Amino acid sequence: MATRREVPYIKLGDSLKKARQKRQETIAEVSGAVEIEADVLQNIEAGIFRPSEDIMMLLISHFNLSEGEADRLWNLAGYETLEEPDFQDLQSPKTGAAVLPGDVRIVYTDTVHVVVNNFGVVMNFMQMGGPVGQPLMVSRVGMSKEHARSVLEVLKQTLEQSDRPTTPKLISAKPEKPITKPQNRSNDSSN
Repeated sequence: MATRREVPYIKLGDSLKKARQKRQETIAEVSGAVEIEADVLQNIEAGIFRPSEDIMMLLISHFNLSEGEADRLWNLAGYETLEEPDFQDLQSPKTGAAVLPGDVRIVYTDTVHVVVNNFGVVMNFMQMGGPVGQPLMVSRVGMSKEHARSVLEVLKQTLEQSDRPTTPKLISAKPEKPITKPQNRSNDSSN
C-alpha cells in the first residue's frame, strides 16, 4: 500500500476525480479536452503528480468550478492563491505598459483559457510542447468586456468572409464600340 509520502497530492487528486465524475466524463474525455495524456491525468487523480499551473487552470476551467472551489484546489496543489487580474489598476492613469515594436513573430496556439470578471477579460494562449505534454503559456491578453465583444464580432465577420467562395470578375467578350478603319477616298475624275 502506498504511503502518504508516495502520494503527496492525494486530496487534490481525489477532488479532481470527483469533479470529473460529477460531470460524468471519462479520463479520456477530460485528458483530450485539456490536451494531456490520459496516463498523466490518472497520475494526477491518484495524487502522484501535481499538475502545472497551466494544467490546473485548464482543469478548473473545464470543470467550470466556482471561485471558492478553484481556490481550494489551487491551495491543495501548493500554489499561491489564484488571483484574478485587477482591471481597475490597469485603467488608472498612473499605470503604464511598455510595448516594444521589435518582436512581430506570430505564435500559433492550441489552447486558450479565458478568465472574465466584472472589469474585463484575460485570455491565456497556450501551446502544447511542454514537459510531459503540458501546455506552455505563450501569450496573455487583457481587455475590457466591451473591447472583447468587438474583437469577437470582428473575428466572427472575418471568419465568415473567409468561408465565402469568391467569384472572379470576368472580362466582357463584347467590345464597347466596334473598331472601324478609316477608308481612303480619292476624287478620281478620269474619263
